[in-house]
Amino acid sequence: MRLTKTMRWTALAACTALAISACSTGGGKKATDAASGGAAGKTGGSISVESGEPQHGLVPQNTAESEGSAVLSAIFAGLVKYDVKTSEPKLRVAESIDTKDSTLWTIKLKDGYTFHNGEKVTAKSFVDAWNYGANQDNALEGLPFFDKILGSEELAPGKDKKPTGKELKGLKVIDDKTFTVTLKAPFSQFKTMLGYNAFFPLPAAFFNDPKAFDDAPIGNGPFQMDGKWEHNKQIKVKRFENFPAADGKAKLDSVTFKIYEKLETAYNDLRADTIQITNKLPISAMATVAQEFGDRYVYQPESAIGYLGFPIATNPAFAKPDIRKAISMAIDRDAICKTIFSGTRKPADDFISPIIPGYRKGALGDVAKYDPAKAKALFSQAGGLPGNAMEIGYNADGGHKEWIEAVGNQLKANLGVDVTFKPFEKFGAILTALGDQKYSGAFRMAWSMDYPAAENYLRPIFSKIAIENGSNYGGYVNEDFEALLDKADKATTQEEGLKLYQQADDVLIKEVPYIPIYTYMSSSAYTKTVKNVAVDAQSRIDFANVELA
Repeated sequence: MRLTKTMRWTALAACTALAISACSTGGGKKATDAASGGAAGKTGGSISVESGEPQHGLVPQNTAESEGSAVLSAIFAGLVKYDVKTSEPKLRVAESIDTKDSTLWTIKLKDGYTFHNGEKVTAKSFVDAWNYGANQDNALEGLPFFDKILGSEELAPGKDKKPTGKELKGLKVIDDKTFTVTLKAPFSQFKTMLGYNAFFPLPAAFFNDPKAFDDAPIGNGPFQMDGKWEHNKQIKVKRFENFPAADGKAKLDSVTFKIYEKLETAYNDLRADTIQITNKLPISAMATVAQEFGDRYVYQPESAIGYLGFPIATNPAFAKPDIRKAISMAIDRDAICKTIFSGTRKPADDFISPIIPGYRKGALGDVAKYDPAKAKALFSQAGGLPGNAMEIGYNADGGHKEWIEAVGNQLKANLGVDVTFKPFEKFGAILTALGDQKYSGAFRMAWSMDYPAAENYLRPIFSKIAIENGSNYGGYVNEDFEALLDKADKATTQEEGLKLYQQADDVLIKEVPYIPIYTYMSSSAYTKTVKNVAVDAQSRIDFANVELA
């Protein structure tokens, strides 16, 4: 789910496909080294970190972008967590997650977890949260993730229809520590999904006043809220003293997520030690950050892919696949990655991230091959764009101006198109405009995995259900794509399922609803005053283990 702000859409966030191959350049540090620590650190103390303004309130089932996800990962604990080094899903609140047929799953919980208000985390905490997230009347971003559970169509029957039930038939509480989940069909990746924030538990207090939860959520994680979210300024969290020691209590007393509109400002504050960590660097810093921060610069692969998107459902100018292919072939990905990003991005060649099983090197073929002559011929053959003009929208708070303008200049030079640009002040603003169908220009977008699976790069972005409840901002619909996803979900082996997901990927490659431009390399930096800074494949920081140096 994760839309990323800077690069990502979360963006939040992810070599998380779970198999991270860390690399370093020019003094940058690998993920494994970043977490190594060295001398013992200091328990206690407070730090500040860079953040952007989350799009929605801090409700796990309604957060589908990187800024809110970063906060939620500190204040909630899910059934599983993704290893910060390998992205492998590991049990967390769950004692066990078992199945014999990939359809009926039995989930048992560990003892010792409580919410920050003292409520015990029980099976009902999860079941109630999932029922709430699955009900379309609540209009939450995480709704599509519950679609595989038996009875989901009764709670989410579709546009202009009313739910006929209030609870998912496939969820059953056995006792305080046990519940079962029955899926509509076998889905071998279900356990892997459960680390995503849509599956986090909610306390009974949430249902008494859901709106109050937006600014002051009550979680069950290593940190708890310290006052309310101060919009456009900061979000403060403090160590939760009753968090289970076996899961690792937070070492810091508190963390302040300081909200910035410009990455350059945040980077200057980092250099002055006003903030101590940032996982998003401005383009202007790319050429010198490794030299300046040395081993405190973390450079590693992550799960995000950056796109140029098209509002296919609302703007007929972009309806023809050949128009979109021509635009793709007129973009010099290699030049953008080297010149604009100083090599800190890699040209994209598939809709699936290179760190995810199912990725195929060069899968995009000619679609991603820079060929201005063929692009111009195909563009003319397809009829071009009305008025020979197009607009590209992007969020101005994420450092995208330079590469978006570079794309515009290439399209003007290679296709003769007059390209204009529309900056949106905040990431949430462009998402809202697209979701409300109030913006019909091309747009910058990115995706970072919610969980490490090829399916997560397909359904949440390009399926029909993701139009109303999800991240299909282009409104793309293809019935062959839908059928292949359904087949892949029901495959009896992971190998069979992966082949079918790749066939669904092939449909996207043929139609190019979005243009994959580059894949992300996580670029983070921290000051000398902190240590044990580890960044996962979703570009999220493991705050519980950060210490003062």
